[in-house]
Amino acid sequence: MTVVHDLISRSNRLGANPRNTNYAGGNTSAKGTETDPVTGENVDLLWVKGSGGDLGTLTEKGLAVLRLDRVRALPDVYPGVEREDEMVAAFDYCLHGKGGAAPSIDTAMHALVDAAHVDHLHPDSGIAFATAADGERLTKDAFGDKVVWVPWRRPGFQLGLDIAAIKRDNPLAIGCILGGHGITAWGDTSEEAEANSLWIIETAAKYIAEHGREEPFGAVIDGYQPLPEAERRAKAAALAPVLRGLASSDHPVVGHFTDSEAVLDFASRAEHPRLAALGTSCPDHFLRTKVKPLVLDLPADASIEDSIERLRSLHEEYRADYTGYYERGAAAARARGEEPPAMRGADPAIVLIPGVGMFSYGADKQTARVAGEFYVNAINVMRGAEAISSYAPIDEAEKFRIEYWALEEAKLQRRPKPKPLATRIALVTGAASGIGLATAKRLAAEGACVVIADLDEAKASAAAAELGSSDVAVGVQADVTDERQVQAAVDAAVLAFGGVDIVVNNAGLSLSKSLLETTVADWDLQHNVMAKGSFLVSRAAAKVMIEQGIGGDIVYISSKNSVFAGPNNIAYSATKADQAHQVRLLAAELGEHGIKVNGINPDGVVRGSGIFAGGWGAKRAAVYGVPEEKLGEYYAQRTLLKREVLPENVANAVFVLCTGDLDHTTGLHIPVDAGVAAAFLR
Repeated sequence: MTVVHDLISRSNRLGANPRNTNYAGGNTSAKGTETDPVTGENVDLLWVKGSGGDLGTLTEKGLAVLRLDRVRALPDVYPGVEREDEMVAAFDYCLHGKGGAAPSIDTAMHALVDAAHVDHLHPDSGIAFATAADGERLTKDAFGDKVVWVPWRRPGFQLGLDIAAIKRDNPLAIGCILGGHGITAWGDTSEEAEANSLWIIETAAKYIAEHGREEPFGAVIDGYQPLPEAERRAKAAALAPVLRGLASSDHPVVGHFTDSEAVLDFASRAEHPRLAALGTSCPDHFLRTKVKPLVLDLPADASIEDSIERLRSLHEEYRADYTGYYERGAAAARARGEEPPAMRGADPAIVLIPGVGMFSYGADKQTARVAGEFYVNAINVMRGAEAISSYAPIDEAEKFRIEYWALEEAKLQRRPKPKPLATRIALVTGAASGIGLATAKRLAAEGACVVIADLDEAKASAAAAELGSSDVAVGVQADVTDERQVQAAVDAAVLAFGGVDIVVNNAGLSLSKSLLETTVADWDLQHNVMAKGSFLVSRAAAKVMIEQGIGGDIVYISSKNSVFAGPNNIAYSATKADQAHQVRLLAAELGEHGIKVNGINPDGVVRGSGIFAGGWGAKRAAVYGVPEEKLGEYYAQRTLLKREVLPENVANAVFVLCTGDLDHTTGLHIPVDAGVAAAFLR
């Protein structure tokens, strides 16, 4: 249908540009007529973006569809602003047909405004006006009679009535500035609504550029300037594990790091402590970022040790401050006869480190990344408001009413149950093929963020792309025999996702040779990759896990050959025995930190194996006197279960070891060999 097609096209265009609105922020609507399949008569309908959707990626499935006659009858039963939340449930009785997505709290705004097309957006330039101390005067000065100021009101039914009245009483107006919130625009056609939205955004930005004062954040503080890129990223990697541990005090979180110019400039300026303490304003912002960030009050060149000590102290202060905020808001809610939801956690979602950048946290990578993007939006808003006036966000009481709104709590409760490995970050070596790739896929499927490390960077990146976006997996190049490359891979994991919780030592190779044929180079190569490589990776990752203070899992992909004396593979089997004993040694050493160390002993994993494809398969087939293509079948027939072992079977064992079901198990080796009696562990 043309109305829906035009609405989705407009929404996607508006949502694709971050200057127009933030991720999953704002909503759009269109009114039109369809034939009612029951009566055969025409019925007036409203299509509006549903709750929680994103304009940039909106599809027809993301629209709520309501009967206009029923929504417009709701003012007759409206019980008043003190009970306006009850009206959200009433929207369900206005749905047409299957209804589509769940209607959002802003549905009334779109339905009650007498315009065929309505946009509600959260542009940085518009919110700068909305949060300026004299926003009403500035709105009149910048827009004249075309845009009307609306004092702050919590989103809901009453706000919809207010904007409908403004549209009715101001025939020259094309939209509104919503105090503390955003903008709303309308039009008779989809094109007109979009043009009006963009005109408000562009006019606001132009006004700020032409009338705003220079350096609205004040002068640069000496010593707070950005560090050189390599230096600041090294410092970020050093601080990240400690910060993630602090941010996970109540609930485990995933992290995101950004050192964008906007963040670095803000944290270097004289006014940043005052402005950061005022907190964000737009509801979409502080629902993601919490009301304010934690800000390190040390210069950029402060030592790692001094920074960590101060961050720990500031974290305690932040938690106490947030708890006080919650208790004040909860007491006020109870005085109104409301029982607020329980406090969701007192840890910061945003941490600013002058000269280094910003860390943001959430229940998954996307949430953490978007929280950071929202705080950049908040910085842009503060810059604009300070340029033309002074930044004056909504007060603490109103922030609490939004953050702990019963409707927001209900939305949170509707979220799907987290997957078993949600919030966990895995580093898998040799993960571009075979057992490593199968393991990476299984961990990602179970909710983990995955770093695929491989000797071949292109293959690592391609494998990561198979798993999904960079919110799910990233690929890094790493030669596990090189200490610097191993550290770089761990640092990459820390900067990509905030830390490391799971390490799978899988990188390996094999040369099938007898004792007399094995050269020193053969011996050194295999021991360097598997024994030394596992040691280097475990050591670097264990340091991160210890600093996080939230435990972890280290898994070694060893081999049946670590306990079984097979022919013509002395170097391979000896190094696998080395790995097997590393499991026991590290389990004994790291247990006090809550880090479990376990191993897996596969055998005969031929299909998809990089080792077997690299010549090992042909040589093992020759040893056993079978065609290479039959080697997997041969291995299966010599097992008790007569089953071929696949990479996915090993991946399954890794997953089990890393779940809560085996949270009391460490120092264990699990055979994944379909039953080789000679390799039974004793």
